[in-house]
Amino acid sequence: MKICFIASSGGHLDQLMMLFPIMIENDSYIVTEKTNYEINNKNIRCYEVTQVNRRELIFIFKLIKLSLKSLYIFLKEKPDVVISTGALISIPTIMYAKLFRKKIIFIESFSKVNSPTISGKIAYQYADIFIIQWEGLKKYYKNAIYKGGIY
Repeated sequence: MKICFIASSGGHLDQLMMLFPIMIENDSYIVTEKTNYEINNKNIRCYEVTQVNRRELIFIFKLIKLSLKSLYIFLKEKPDVVISTGALISIPTIMYAKLFRKKIIFIESFSKVNSPTISGKIAYQYADIFIIQWEGLKKYYKNAIYKGGIY
């Protein structure tokens, strides 16, 4: 099984890397943002894409660039499953996964204790499995699975 692990840099990526045992058991690759944040991908294929900030003036252009690069990576790798811990970087790939009828697993951010993330609200509509790390988020995500923290 080929799995795409995708998350923005920083804390989202740290959470995603907690799933390293799953990465090495499968044909996996990582997609994250190109930043100064150092990633220890532990010999897992890694793609870097442009970081997009929704508050930038050129947001729409960067989003288009992200979407095109994400499509290229998706078509090249042809994953069976997409697993994400979120942020904007994951949304185009989640959309492609839905379009191509691939499984989507989204894990809402550990740092969001009392309210949902924007990417989580979007991904919830498309995910086959939606996992929350805080039980209090059930009020926002009725069909989510509570499993506790992945740390």
